[in-house]
Amino acid sequence: MVDFPVLETSRLTLREVVESDAAHILRIHGDAEHMRWFGSDPIRDLDGASKLVALFASWRKEPVSGARWAVTLRDQTGLIGTCGLFRWNRNWRSCTVGYEIAPAHQGRGYVKEALKAILTWGFREMQLNRIEAQVHPDNTASLALLAALGFLQEGRQREAGYWADRHHDLLQYALLNAQWRTANVD
Repeated sequence: MVDFPVLETSRLTLREVVESDAAHILRIHGDAEHMRWFGSDPIRDLDGASKLVALFASWRKEPVSGARWAVTLRDQTGLIGTCGLFRWNRNWRSCTVGYEIAPAHQGRGYVKEALKAILTWGFREMQLNRIEAQVHPDNTASLALLAALGFLQEGRQREAGYWADRHHDLLQYALLNAQWRTANVD
């Protein structure tokens, strides 16, 4: 990916995460309660947020790459969350999806709208056959979102994640290109 793909929906612009987003990233990723399902410990300061921005940017340069988009409202500049496709296995034509949104913007359908855009882009532009998601079993909102998008549960990964000083089980979900093309996702 030479130029970062900017995606637009009816309410959102999805663009590259940049250094000026670090303060917004800190507000989201620094909230331990809100990030309890994300799969990593909360960020503690602006330097940690800047490192996360740099990590997202580095995905485009790595062999097992991907992309992380800043989710912004079309009429505003600051990000309200991020979403991305990462761990891109070109040979297998698969990757993993991840996402989070600021608490003030939850429950408005923004993540579903953003994910529909990046899933479509991933199947079309990255020529993916399979997009995976790993979700904590207690993250009911994320589980419902994945089901609404057509993801199917494939199993349970016992103690696959480690954050907050303990191991966590994760549920394995996947969406196939053929499912996505034929689904009537509203």
